[in-house]
Amino acid sequence: MLLLENSTWIFIVILPLVAFMYASVGHGGASGYLALMALFSFSPELMKPTGLLLNLFVSGISFYHFWKSGYFKHRLFFGFSIGSIPLAFLGGRFDIDTSLYKIILGILLLFAILKMINIIGKESQTTKPVNTSIAVVTGAFIGFFSGLIGIGGGIILSPIILLLNWGNAKEAAAVSALFIWVNSAAGITGQYSNGIQLNEHIWVFVFVALVGGYFGAYIGSKHLNNKSLKTLLAFVLLLASIKLFFF
Repeated sequence: MLLLENSTWIFIVILPLVAFMYASVGHGGASGYLALMALFSFSPELMKPTGLLLNLFVSGISFYHFWKSGYFKHRLFFGFSIGSIPLAFLGGRFDIDTSLYKIILGILLLFAILKMINIIGKESQTTKPVNTSIAVVTGAFIGFFSGLIGIGGGIILSPIILLLNWGNAKEAAAVSALFIWVNSAAGITGQYSNGIQLNEHIWVFVFVALVGGYFGAYIGSKHLNNKSLKTLLAFVLLLASIKLFFF
């Protein structure tokens, strides 16, 4: 029987709620986990690998639900992943101050939110063919910074797919889920090569995150339409922006 401190129990109660919300839009939730761990004073050495490990499990179950529902676009995924996987591994090997990057990314996410809720720009009703060259280069940039910070990159990829009209909200969720999984695997492999630390209760964290992620992905893939999913994604991006600015 694990003996847990009160603060750890509170963390365990909140963790599946974060996983539920992120998985419902095809994300692994690393940005949410990092924010939560920061609030509970996890050490920086524990935060990055813990976020990526939780990402692996939650994004995997999220991808399964969206793929099973028929929303996965192979060409869209492969274009981004070709550039992202090696760069995520490389980014995972670096340990630098990313404060400025977080601020810039937070601002960019705010613009993506405004676009998604139609405050700026006009909502497109059709999707365009994927430009593979642009997808590879974009994936490389996302992959590197994902490995660097300890996220899977879906929080960046989803709005890009929607802003470029390369897929609808559910297709973006399906592609982002697998993209997050491969980036998280590459990133944590890069960290492992330098040595990593994990919380002693990590498998309890994984279990409760999986429970929340399973139900979130199921509801997102089966019961939310594209408009509802886009609104929820905008809310998730807002939380991520707050995290980037303040944590």
